[in-house]
Amino acid sequence: MNKFIKLTATALLCLHAALAHAAIDPALLAPLAGDDPDARIEAVGKIAALANDDAYKVLSALKNDTLYATPDGKVLIVDGANALDPATGATAPAPEGIDNITVNNRLRGVVEASMAGLKLFSQDRDERLGAARELQKGADAAQAPLIVKALAAEQDPEIRPLLEKAAATANLQSPDPAIRRGAVQALASSSNASLVPVLRGMVDKGVDGSYSEPDETVRAAATATLQKLERRLALTEIVGNLFYGVSLGSVLLLAALGLAITFGLMGIINMAHGELLMIGAYATYVCQLMFRKYFPEALDAYLLVALPAAFLASALVGIVLERTVIRWLYGRPLETLLATWGISLILMQAVRSIFGAQNVEVANPSWMSGGITVLGSLVLSWNRIVIIFFSLVVVAAVWLILNKTRLGLFVRAVTQNRRMADCAGVSTGRVDMMTFGLGSGIAGLGGVALSQLGNVGPDLGQNYIVDSFMVVVLGGVGQLAGTVIAAFGLGEINKFLEPFSGAVLAKIAILVFIIIFIQKRPQGLFALKGRSVE
Repeated sequence: MNKFIKLTATALLCLHAALAHAAIDPALLAPLAGDDPDARIEAVGKIAALANDDAYKVLSALKNDTLYATPDGKVLIVDGANALDPATGATAPAPEGIDNITVNNRLRGVVEASMAGLKLFSQDRDERLGAARELQKGADAAQAPLIVKALAAEQDPEIRPLLEKAAATANLQSPDPAIRRGAVQALASSSNASLVPVLRGMVDKGVDGSYSEPDETVRAAATATLQKLERRLALTEIVGNLFYGVSLGSVLLLAALGLAITFGLMGIINMAHGELLMIGAYATYVCQLMFRKYFPEALDAYLLVALPAAFLASALVGIVLERTVIRWLYGRPLETLLATWGISLILMQAVRSIFGAQNVEVANPSWMSGGITVLGSLVLSWNRIVIIFFSLVVVAAVWLILNKTRLGLFVRAVTQNRRMADCAGVSTGRVDMMTFGLGSGIAGLGGVALSQLGNVGPDLGQNYIVDSFMVVVLGGVGQLAGTVIAAFGLGEINKFLEPFSGAVLAKIAILVFIIIFIQKRPQGLFALKGRSVE
């Protein structure tokens, strides 16, 4: 009895080993050695649908040009002097007379897509999700078996709808009209813009007056799906423009808020304002370096330290400038403009000498990476969402400072009537210094925000100085509410004009609009109240 059990166990083990090695049917491999390109592509799809290590080996060998065929049509994976038979798992010396299986661009694209599709069977959920999203860009009929098999095994509620749409996209090329019609109807809720030319090609007549889609019911379904898809894409574009317009407006607001104080309230044309933004961005970079070196386990918290550091760095630079140069130039706008322009050049060169002329990278913390997907395809990035709310918090803080603090009271008094405030015992020189430092510090906070959207370089501030002046002038000199409305308004107008005219012409159109607006309303959106108007 024991002997019988041992023999049975041995037989089962041998059978399991044989089945493990004979994972790929020779009939699936045979078309790869043939000359029919369609049959080879179909074979790649069926091999990929096996979703096992042997399938990956064959596809990898095909991609790397190490797949060979014998004269009798057997397919081998050649590694040096040895050859592996994927149908049996046996390894032997490479036989004579084998030929390399040639891979053209079309087949190579299908192989690479199939290898990427094998990630659908990964144990890592994020890897499966990424593969499913990649398939949304386009799936062909050769990938249909692989996608269908992955769909049958997938239980994740977020991944399954993506796979269903990918399977429908692949089935658009099916020879069966019923399958094509079902695929078209399944794509009615898709937001994939790449499907528009495919569906349009199905419903439009060719140059010879015939339809590429012969079945009338499929064309009718394609027409209905195309209309829904175009409406959804139009809505996605509008929502995207609104979001990115608000995002651009928040950046302009942070860049212009400090200028609204130094120029709007103090009347100083500070051409070095952009360099104060740059100083705030480089302060963020330095904080990141310090955390990487001394506190790598708390790297995600570097931004919380960078905020006060950037504010203080820019504020101190601003106070030094006000005490050494600008205080002697009040009431002389041309001299102030020239002096601050020279200071901006000095600051840029100083940064180049310290950090180098090349841009430096400031990475987003992990909690600001990624984004939220809405309407199927529109991604609202976390870094832009955080900056939008951060700009609103800064505006609220500035409003509280100017309206609810002793410094704010003195600032408003000096702005409305400097001589009377001086007679009342207000230290106007000290107020000027603190006000300029506040405006400079806010510019530093704007630099922190800019560092989270792109690389940081010595010329960073030059890209925002003109826009900042436009925001302040349009909103009304010295008006905080006008600055907020102008910043978000210009951001939205710019984003809605860019698709039609391009970024450069959109800037020119906005500048022309502001010039015409100021001609009609010199005081901006909101007029300044007080004796300073006189």
